[in-house]
Amino acid sequence: MTQIIRPVFAGPSIGRRGLITSAGALAGLGLVTGPAQAVLKLDVTQGTVQPLPIAITEFVGGGSPQDIEAGKGVTQIISADLRRSGLFAPLDPAAFVEKITNPDASPRFQDWRVINAQALVTGRMTRQPDGRVKAEFRLWDVFAGQQLIGQQYFTQPENWRRVAHIIADAIYERLTGEKGYFDTRIVFVDESGPKEKRVKRLAIMDQDGANVTYLTRGDDLVLTPRFSPTSQEITYMSYGRGEPRVYLLNIETGQREVVGNFPNMSFSPRFAPDGQRVILSLQQGANSNIFVMDLRSKATTRLTDTPAIDTAPCYSPDATQICFESDRGGGSQIYVMNPDGSNQRRISFGDGRYSTPVWSPRGDVIAFTKQAQGRFAIGLMRPDGSGERILTDGYHNEGPTFAPNGRVIMFFRDPGGAAGPQLYTVDITGYNEQRIPTPSYASDPAWSPLRS
Repeated sequence: MTQIIRPVFAGPSIGRRGLITSAGALAGLGLVTGPAQAVLKLDVTQGTVQPLPIAITEFVGGGSPQDIEAGKGVTQIISADLRRSGLFAPLDPAAFVEKITNPDASPRFQDWRVINAQALVTGRMTRQPDGRVKAEFRLWDVFAGQQLIGQQYFTQPENWRRVAHIIADAIYERLTGEKGYFDTRIVFVDESGPKEKRVKRLAIMDQDGANVTYLTRGDDLVLTPRFSPTSQEITYMSYGRGEPRVYLLNIETGQREVVGNFPNMSFSPRFAPDGQRVILSLQQGANSNIFVMDLRSKATTRLTDTPAIDTAPCYSPDATQICFESDRGGGSQIYVMNPDGSNQRRISFGDGRYSTPVWSPRGDVIAFTKQAQGRFAIGLMRPDGSGERILTDGYHNEGPTFAPNGRVIMFFRDPGGAAGPQLYTVDITGYNEQRIPTPSYASDPAWSPLRS
């Protein structure tokens, strides 16, 4: 199991509560240095964002070639994480006036103001006598001339990539007031081979596409992997020996168990927020209904009972509501109900068919796939169905999943023809769409919580 010792010191800074209050009052993102100063104002619901210019200096090595290389790698990953978020614009190191050789010393702020750096990151990687690596960083407000945060971490040398993601998260949170999402993983279905005979394997990787590991061999068809919000477990569907089954897989140990033996087809398993229940759809004749299973007692409770196809259920983050898709009205639409199945009501009323609803971790919106006029769109709506917005559309977009802070959505796009599906991310503003690299074609992504 990966061990990373978390921060042991922090430099002078405005408390997180104060930063959130300041940023919230500005309705956006700001480098907060005092009651009235905000470098960047961000509206998270619409419009483009002017990325914050930030200088990320190469982390100083502790003397050994390994430390120097690790320092370079950490610097590159922090820069890549922040740039990919769309909220930051790391500056070209060729423009740096000052060369940082002592991360503990106060920088020459005027040299960084000249190149319009509004924030500055300095750091160091040093090998400890016990073989571990100490990673240190400081985040500076260039215009105020003060340190915003300083932290250090101890870990094994092979964990340097994860340390870089953790540092990027700390910088992101200090400058935005929101939790980061870089120290996370993606589970997805890896698809290889010719289109008419694809091999589908369950795979997991870091959110930037690195460290791909295969969790199944491809002997059986796998679908809809989903993370537990409380543990290192995944629930997914597997079609083995002609029977669909819902499995639980422990990522760390590789242990796999069947959630339950159901007499008919089962679909779209997903954890409840407490991690102790799985909600899923079970086929009964030509119809399917939604059930919830307690993983401890294995007791199953039926939530819907209609002559229709009810599927793709997802809890709200506080577990007080469940969204799902149903064709009870003649075509696939999104519905919401109470956790006991009561008060079922339709919330989607636009043109086209709506499917794969997923509740945001913030609880404020539901993501969905919409099919209309031969195109597939990824969009958002409020839990009452109002405020529908399309983030991206194309030939075949499907399967939205939220980053744990609710700021970014990942989905897969299949262009058709001889090509196959690939993973993409898009900001909830509808901007900053990017493809996520994978070794082969990829579909059905699910974003993990922040790693502990």
